[in-house]
Amino acid sequence: MTTPPDDIANELAAENARLRGELAIARDRQSASAEILRTIAASPSDARPVFAAIASSSKRLLGGFSATVLQFIGDELHLVAFTPTSPEADEGLQASFPRKIADFPTFALVRGGETIQFPDSEADDVPELNRNLARLRGFRSVLFMPLMSGGTAVGMISVTRAEPGAFAPDLVQLLQTFADQAVIAIENARLFNETREALERQTATADILKVMAASPSDVQPVFDAIAANANRLIGGFSTAVLRYVDGAAHLAAFTPTDPAGDRVLEASFPVPFARFPPYQLVANGSAAQLPDTEFEPAARDIARARGYRSMLFAPLMSEGEAIGIIIATRRATGAFAEHHVRLLQTFADQAVIAIKNVSLFNATREALERQTATADILKVIAASPADVTPVFQAISDSAKSLIGGHSSTVTRVIDGMLHLAAFTTDNTAGNADLLSSFPAPLSSSGIHSRVATSGEYAFRSDMQNEPDLTDAMRELARTRGYRSILVIPMLRDGVSIGTIGVTRPEAGPFPEKAINLLKTFADQAVIAIENTRLFNEVQDRTRELAESLEQQTATSEVLSVISRSAGDLTPVFEAMLGKAMQLCGASFGVLNTYDGTQFHTAATYGLSPAYDEFRRTTPLNYGPATAPARLLRGEPFVEMVDLLESDVYRGGEPNRRALVDLGGARCLLAVPLLQDERVVGTVMIFRQENRPFSSKQITLLKQFAAQAVIAIENARLLSELRQRTENLTESLQQQTATADVLKVISRSAFDLQAVLDTLVESAARLCEADVAAITRKAGSTYFRAGSYGFPAEFVDYVRDLPVRPDRRTITGRTLLGDKVVHVTDVLEDPDYFFEGQELSGNPRSFLGVPLLREGSTVGAIVLARRAIRPFSEKQIELVTSFADQAVIAIENVRLFDEVQDRTRELAKSLDDLRAAQDRLVQTEKLASLGQLTAGIAHEIKNPLNFVNNFASLSAELTEELNEVLAPVALRDDVRSEVDELTGLLKDNLDKVVQHGQRADSIVKNMLLHSREGGGEHRMSDINALVEESLNLAYHGARAEKPQFDVTLKRELDPAAGHAEVFPQEITRVLLNLISNGFYAVTRRKAEGSAAGYEPVVIAATRDRGDAIEIRIRDNGTGIPDAVKEKMFNPFFTTKPAGEGTGLGLSMSHDIVVKQHGGTIDVATEPGEFTEFTILLPRRSSFAESAKG
Repeated sequence: MTTPPDDIANELAAENARLRGELAIARDRQSASAEILRTIAASPSDARPVFAAIASSSKRLLGGFSATVLQFIGDELHLVAFTPTSPEADEGLQASFPRKIADFPTFALVRGGETIQFPDSEADDVPELNRNLARLRGFRSVLFMPLMSGGTAVGMISVTRAEPGAFAPDLVQLLQTFADQAVIAIENARLFNETREALERQTATADILKVMAASPSDVQPVFDAIAANANRLIGGFSTAVLRYVDGAAHLAAFTPTDPAGDRVLEASFPVPFARFPPYQLVANGSAAQLPDTEFEPAARDIARARGYRSMLFAPLMSEGEAIGIIIATRRATGAFAEHHVRLLQTFADQAVIAIKNVSLFNATREALERQTATADILKVIAASPADVTPVFQAISDSAKSLIGGHSSTVTRVIDGMLHLAAFTTDNTAGNADLLSSFPAPLSSSGIHSRVATSGEYAFRSDMQNEPDLTDAMRELARTRGYRSILVIPMLRDGVSIGTIGVTRPEAGPFPEKAINLLKTFADQAVIAIENTRLFNEVQDRTRELAESLEQQTATSEVLSVISRSAGDLTPVFEAMLGKAMQLCGASFGVLNTYDGTQFHTAATYGLSPAYDEFRRTTPLNYGPATAPARLLRGEPFVEMVDLLESDVYRGGEPNRRALVDLGGARCLLAVPLLQDERVVGTVMIFRQENRPFSSKQITLLKQFAAQAVIAIENARLLSELRQRTENLTESLQQQTATADVLKVISRSAFDLQAVLDTLVESAARLCEADVAAITRKAGSTYFRAGSYGFPAEFVDYVRDLPVRPDRRTITGRTLLGDKVVHVTDVLEDPDYFFEGQELSGNPRSFLGVPLLREGSTVGAIVLARRAIRPFSEKQIELVTSFADQAVIAIENVRLFDEVQDRTRELAKSLDDLRAAQDRLVQTEKLASLGQLTAGIAHEIKNPLNFVNNFASLSAELTEELNEVLAPVALRDDVRSEVDELTGLLKDNLDKVVQHGQRADSIVKNMLLHSREGGGEHRMSDINALVEESLNLAYHGARAEKPQFDVTLKRELDPAAGHAEVFPQEITRVLLNLISNGFYAVTRRKAEGSAAGYEPVVIAATRDRGDAIEIRIRDNGTGIPDAVKEKMFNPFFTTKPAGEGTGLGLSMSHDIVVKQHGGTIDVATEPGEFTEFTILLPRRSSFAESAKG
């Protein structure tokens, strides 16, 4: 074997030595890591031993002077482990911590995750704080290694050396290993502690749940367990559980400390919320703390007495509302840890659960008890359907038991008295007193009577000391042994039918649940009473079902016939009569229809041949005492028994005679066929023996009558539907024909309908509207005068409907004012509501233009589009011009018609005047005729001048219209049509002027026949004038109407004598008044006055000294007050056109008052009489002035 050279051997030896050194170092490091891991395993809940081992190993293995381990807690750096150097240095190190991280910029960098080392602490770039710390501890170089957990620095390890110099990379790596082990230790301790705390909380929760399970009906053991466990787990001094009741905090449970402190705590409760600050402190539902009670005056005294310094509050929240609070205390000051806060809140939640569980358990138990009692009562009800006494006794017993009462009582209201129905026995004397107090009047002062009368429950808290109690009430309470009483009414349909009362031996109010429970028993008592009543009714009803089924079957068969015989009533009536006689036990029957004046046979059943022949050949003229006549007078039905002995039969009434003698009837039942409260027929059934009909049979016949009315209405509706269909078909054909001749109709300016139709169609066509309509005024009502484009159904729908001026429709809105109405979409208009909107084709955009005459609205043109598209300004202007044309057309036709009417009236008046002249010439009364003629002429003159002037003005307006339309862009055919229409309009206006001039000529001729003055002024015999006037007026009326008849009465005073008058004028007055009397009595007779009315006119005279009184009285229609106020005004008349001028009474007034200085008065009663009284002076000083 060859020996290696020395140099190689030396190298190998050196390498071996190095490797052995490195191996030793590695072994030391592994031993240190193993030691640290053993420390971690041995101290799972506390990282401080691990930190001490890491500091020691770091110092030793890194050759350091000292080592420290620090933790970042919040914004501070805390010292958790270090290797000692000297007592002074160690004390200075400990006094330097905890420190704000911000005070050490170097530490802030380490917290950011950087590894930092200072090779020489005396170097210039080392911060002064680090230099001072190095001098204090005695080192020259230092290495800071962060403890990183999840990317965040949770602390750091620092290693120092006495000599300056940088740390080798392997040493830095070694320190990183120690840092990782420190992080593991921190995390292990955290997880271990959290697991242990969770286990403790779960164990405590399980213990509390066990207590809950063991005490389902009492919350106190749960509160005690919560206080004890919370105090133990939080490490508290004491813990208390409080409940909120009626605005105050009540002590429910607490952990004892010392007897004196416990007494102070117990004496502090209950306390109102206003003096309990924690109530508001945790009102939002979150926990709160008081780190030092010395700074809170409200808590300071009890804290000193109990011996604690800090407090933690957790509210008991149920459905967002605080129902209590848990308070934990500690001897030390400072805030509670967050996990302790969460733990106490958990206990608070468990307390709420316990409260709810106990509440639910007790409620369930009480409900079960109530249900059991209810079931027992229901069993009694079921076992005693016809007798309520056992039920009342069961209710009385249950009420006493469940409410915990002393005794109970049940009463019933029978015939205005309160009767004892059931009670629980107490003692012999008390029972006797109770029995002796019933029955009692409802007006008595006892609490049962008061409750039965008022229908409201009542209670007495103290039957011995309440002031308004009677001696009898106090005595009954003493003998029965109770101090408080609760009484509940038994109500059926809001009416009290009895009471239930419960008593207790102690005083005090009854809880709400007791009141509600007793109300339940009261309801059951009512059910029992009602069940008994219903049971008895069912028995009766069962007996009725058989015949009811038979009736329903018959009704069904009749309805079946109705459904099969639409429009044909004969089989329906025959089937109905057959079933009615079968079910009502009748021998035969008839059904009549009534057309408003006469009865007609519609169907018969079972008639004898002789009676049938009579009904077919004899009109059904029933006398006033017969059944049909009585039904017409409104009787709901007529039943007659023993027709053979009836007054109608004995009186020989033909129909009754035939019914009895030919038909063999002895009794009858008749009911009306009513449609909208109007008799449209009758159903009559007859028996051939004297046996009355039952009320059920009467009701049944009424039902058959109702079915007959349904059949009649169905037939009418079917007929109307058929007629409606025919009308619609005809209407469509008419519209088609109208479109063909519309051009021809438009040529006639005074055919208003044609003009309006043309206008509305032209407006719709030129303005691109789908539909259009024109409305005009007739009297005080607006109606639709023309339309274009609407469906026929809509036209039929609105044809007879007046148009109301209101905001609900566009037409109505337009009629309200003088403005254009333009709505883009009516369905977006909140005011718009028209029942026929869908029927009209559902137009959406509307334009309404009013028809204005002299500032007043006389109609409207309305255009509409089904699409939502507004009308343009030009289109609005165009429709406005069409509206003006419509007004001109309407006005022209009105004027033309007025001229024609006036001309006809004038010709008739002239003829009447000529006839009157002939009569007056014979009686030398031409003066009177002349003045009457003048009055008529003057009446006609004014409207005639208006017609002539307005016709000329309309002609000018026609020319202005041509000028207005000249610049408007119109198609050639439209322009030609407009020119042609205006030309025709002007020609027709010329004709109006021509007729007006003719009427004016007639007026002038009338004026030639009038003359001024009243003839000779002289002394005249007034009685003679009255007699002459009566004869003249009577014979004139007879000549005009030969059938005229009136009784004339004269009451002439012979002493009346003479007066200075114009005889002709006074005769005019008398003729006018007598003629008015003739008119009034004739009108009253024509209007259908009462039977026996006789027209009478009375003329009377009386001597009044210097004057003579004349009275003209009639028993005619009388004069209303409104007419009486205006009757002497010129031209005022209430007579129809052509029957009066309105000048008669005005002229009569002027003749009597102005010409003769007298008076004329009227007394009247509408519908009874009218009396004119004239007082003429015997000597008149107005003669010459009256002549003029």
